[in-house]
Amino acid sequence: MLLMWNKFAQRLSDSGKKIMATYMQINDPVLAKDGFTIQLELPNEGSKVDFDNNKLDLLGYLRGKLHNHDIVIETHVNEKISKKHAFTPQEKYERLKAINPAIELLRKAFDLDIG
Repeated sequence: MLLMWNKFAQRLSDSGKKIMATYMQINDPVLAKDGFTIQLELPNEGSKVDFDNNKLDLLGYLRGKLHNHDIVIETHVNEKISKKHAFTPQEKYERLKAINPAIELLRKAFDLDIG
């Protein structure tokens, strides 16, 4: 589910719909135990309204790709969410490593310094 979620966010970003893509990438969505409810936390009520108004294409995409037409997306507002930014080279490297652990193999293979 997360893979398809991220692919759709990238597709939105590539097509110029950066705001919706950003909403999708603020937090990782969580799949509820029922197997068809996707829960997403957003930072404020405005982003929730905007996301909810534009989620139909996302729902259609996920339902088709995951072969599950019962999928629903629930959004919740959490005013305390703040996006974490990586500033130091070490923080940037750790963020990249979290996204793709194979980067550690590349760093070791070429004996690269982090910074």
